Parts: sequence; C-alpha cells; structure tokens
Amino acid sequence: MKIKLGPADFAEKEMRGYEVGKRSLCVARINGRYKGLDDWCNHAGCLLSGGRLEGNLVVCPCHEVGFDMDTGKNETSPGVCDDQPTVKVEVADGELVVELPDKDV
Repeated sequence: MKIKLGPADFAEKEMRGYEVGKRSLCVARINGRYKGLDDWCNHAGCLLSGGRLEGNLVVCPCHEVGFDMDTGKNETSPGVCDDQPTVKVEVADGELVVELPDKDV
C-alpha cells in the first residue's frame, strides 16, 4: 500500500520520524535523495531519527550504532544488533510516498 507522508521539503542532511500504521520510519535527505528505514533501533529501541547523519549513515543516539541508509546494514557495530529494514521513499507531486505491506498499515 502506498502512503503519503507529507511534503518533500527537507533540507539537505535533514531527518524526520514518521508513525505509519504499525511502523515507525526514519526518513532522511542525503545528496538530494530521500531514503528511509525503520526508526526503532533494533538494539535498544531508541529512535534513529533523534540521532545524527554521518555521510550515508544514521547514528543511533543511544549507543552510537551506525546504519547505512541505503541498505540498513549495521556498519559500525556488527554483532551488537541486526541490520535495520529499509523502505523505498519516492517523491510524487511534491509529496513523500512510501510503499508498505498491508500487514504493516
């Protein structure tokens, strides 16, 4: 199911968190592209959208684990926690749109 999140009006290197159905999403604009992954860090449940961006990594504010925004891969602390699920973020008519499985909405 395609879901509109709101206006595609992020500044470069800006992140925002969104509650969408049963999921929390972290969306960022990096090098002009919108990217997204699950917002709840699977290590301790902290919100990644409250962290910081370092290049293409979002760094968790609680324990400094860095996840690649394209792949969700845990790049800094393998073995501490799993990779994060990613979501595809598109821009349609000036709005951010994500596609989620029906079970997550």
